[in-house]
Amino acid sequence: MRIVTSVVLQVIAIALLCLACAVVWVVLDVNRTIEADATSSADRVVREVQEFGWRELTWRGSAGRNAKYAFPDWRSSDVLRVISPGYCVTITWLDETPRRLCGNETEVSPEPPEIFVRLYTMIFGESRPVERHLLVNRRSVGTVSAVADHAAVLRKAWRQVSVEFLIAATMSGGICLLVVLVVGHALMPAEIITGGLRRLETGDLTVRLPAFRTREFQHIARAFNDLTGRLALTTQQRATLTKRLFIVQEEERRSLGRDLHDEFGQCLTATSALAGAIAAGTRGDRPDIAEDAGEIGVLTERMMQTLRNALARLRPPELTEMGLVRCLDHLVATWNARSFSPQAASTAPSSGSARPVFRLDIVGDPGIVPEPVALALYRIAQECLTNAVRHGRPSEVKVRIVCASEPARAVSLIVEDDGGGDPADLTVGGGHGILGIRERVVALGGVLSIGAAPMGIRIEATIPCAAGSVASHLDHPA
Repeated sequence: MRIVTSVVLQVIAIALLCLACAVVWVVLDVNRTIEADATSSADRVVREVQEFGWRELTWRGSAGRNAKYAFPDWRSSDVLRVISPGYCVTITWLDETPRRLCGNETEVSPEPPEIFVRLYTMIFGESRPVERHLLVNRRSVGTVSAVADHAAVLRKAWRQVSVEFLIAATMSGGICLLVVLVVGHALMPAEIITGGLRRLETGDLTVRLPAFRTREFQHIARAFNDLTGRLALTTQQRATLTKRLFIVQEEERRSLGRDLHDEFGQCLTATSALAGAIAAGTRGDRPDIAEDAGEIGVLTERMMQTLRNALARLRPPELTEMGLVRCLDHLVATWNARSFSPQAASTAPSSGSARPVFRLDIVGDPGIVPEPVALALYRIAQECLTNAVRHGRPSEVKVRIVCASEPARAVSLIVEDDGGGDPADLTVGGGHGILGIRERVVALGGVLSIGAAPMGIRIEATIPCAAGSVASHLDHPA
């Protein structure tokens, strides 16, 4: 969930909680007001009756029960003015029938909804009457009882709750809108920081964050820029070391291949010649020795073939003289010959799976490929073909070279097989072979992608071929 959405939801929840608290407070305040008005109505009636009683006692001498006649007619305006609208007052004189009168509501209020009526009644119930004693000449001559009309109470409560709820809801909505605007503007740098992190995730070490006004975001931007700078420097140093390691590796391969060719090759040639001489000299009188010498010759020939294969892997054909296309064509032809050799047929699995066929396809002008890039592509193709045969059972392996001069000079090597497999295993785990391929590509400023083919795995390495770019990555890798 986005941080802006999370903050807005929290603000809305707080606003709703405050709104609910405001509604509860308004309802409680209305209930207290109703009780206070009922008490005031009862007190006013008692005070009015007692004042008339004392007046009658003073001027006419009426006392006791006769004092009630000093009180005006029960339905007169003098009585109605002391009863609050929506309240009923009952006066009970001694030994007489109680008399009840209700004040008229001055305002027409809307009827409350049924759910409000049920909730209010369930919480507060019916209004309780307020009773007062009538004292005239220190004697109790009756009682006054004031109670709020339940329907009027509900209308008054609903009117006040709806008005204040509308005001509170409007204020809460305005506050939420302002919070969204303020928080959204304040957290806008988070989107920029997230975008920078995504670019950094893709390997773009040139990304930098701008300066922010907020101090906290400015600290994050400064730390991010320092981190990308250090990563760029570390990547440059690692690429330089990788390039040097590959140069040393090629030199060691050439040296090892030269030693194997000069020492083992000559020894195997001499052994083969000696075995042939022994077999020829002993074929007449010692056929057993001649047979052993012939077996030695066969073993020597097999060792020489193994040595040739090892030399082909250690020491690639001269790319400067033959070119990338001919070297790759020779590599593919070697794999085809190895696939259809009698030895490969004898060691094939008993499942009867078809032996793989290797194909080469060239698109564009391979003349734009410089020698360092050509050597890297050859080694990558060599490793990919080995992995395709070793870890899968393909029936066809395609090697494709795509040379593009526009919009930028670059060459892509695509190796695709139909031997099954999961690209995630190579992407996540990956052995030393994939790691070596990735390091070669990165050292030359290229990009390696591993994905799924229709029935297998597809590996694509794209390396820039511009002379300045290659030289830059060879001398000062980025």
